[in-house]
Amino acid sequence: MTNRLNIAFFGSSLVSAYWNGAATYYRGMIRALHERGHHVTFYEPDAYDRQKHRDLPDPDWATVVVYDASKDALLGCLKDAQNADLIVKASGVGVFDEFLESAVLELKQPHSLIVFWDVDAPATLDRVQNNPADSFRSLIPRYDLILTYGGGEPVVNAYKALGARECVPIYNALDATTHYGVAPDPKFECKLGFLGNRLPDREARVEEFFLRAAAELPQEQFLLGGNGWDDKPLPSNVKYLGHVYTRDHNAFNCTPQAVLNISRESMARYGFSPATRVFEAAGAGACIISDVWKGIDLFLEPEREILVAENGHDVAEHLRQLTPEKAQMIGEAARKRVLAEHTYAHRAEQLEALLTKTLGNFF
Repeated sequence: MTNRLNIAFFGSSLVSAYWNGAATYYRGMIRALHERGHHVTFYEPDAYDRQKHRDLPDPDWATVVVYDASKDALLGCLKDAQNADLIVKASGVGVFDEFLESAVLELKQPHSLIVFWDVDAPATLDRVQNNPADSFRSLIPRYDLILTYGGGEPVVNAYKALGARECVPIYNALDATTHYGVAPDPKFECKLGFLGNRLPDREARVEEFFLRAAAELPQEQFLLGGNGWDDKPLPSNVKYLGHVYTRDHNAFNCTPQAVLNISRESMARYGFSPATRVFEAAGAGACIISDVWKGIDLFLEPEREILVAENGHDVAEHLRQLTPEKAQMIGEAARKRVLAEHTYAHRAEQLEALLTKTLGNFF
């Protein structure tokens, strides 16, 4: 693609990862698009105390507009965005989502493209399929393109059945400028670490894959990081860290003997949904143990680049058999794989090719 795009992006937050699991996905994609010559203005609401927990100064690879969580402020942003070449409404902005879903479509001009970028497609699809009156359902066919950050063929087929013109997964990936190997940090020393916010469709799986494994290995130390677990009963060998800022993610990934990935229930059910943290941990050379889900082998090879578990007992068994040497070997193999095939530079190139193929000389 020779044309350089002016992109308006409405999302949850670029500058804060607080209660915002999509933050590093946005950062990786937008930085990679900037490096390919495109300009992104990211519009995010001042909501959920995210601005009080910022972990990223305004970057030089995007223009960040933080607006008051009011409709008037949002209308001003929409007016500002109306002449962009590519206008993106991401799922889960958190403020006026339903209004935004329809409002961005009204910005359509002959030269512009309106995209819905779903960073939680399984949840969105479950919501729409379970409620025929959901307002988003009738809007899906009006978007020029639906992008998702996971879900594979099941999500593509589901969106197309709802009338989507086109639906393409742009998977999570690694930003090697932010996630890489560092020296271990004693405060993160443990046998297994897990990082994830407490969410309704994740909690039962955390109980099974993480807390059950900890209960089976009472002599080993486990670390739990993320928001919302303050009042959760935990085994005595599990230490709760609270919110772990992104500046500490590399040390968190590099210090434990292994780190655990647990998919949310809906993502595990659809499959083909590698979490952002899988690539972050792999980029740091961590030995990853993951719950099993369909399509995992498209990203990392089980037993050689990642360990997979059907349940918490399997996690405990992996840990019993894991030596420092084996953990290092698996982590290094994963790091090489993601650097070769799964960086945000790869994803940005994929997106450009998609726009060129889909739109031809549209721009």
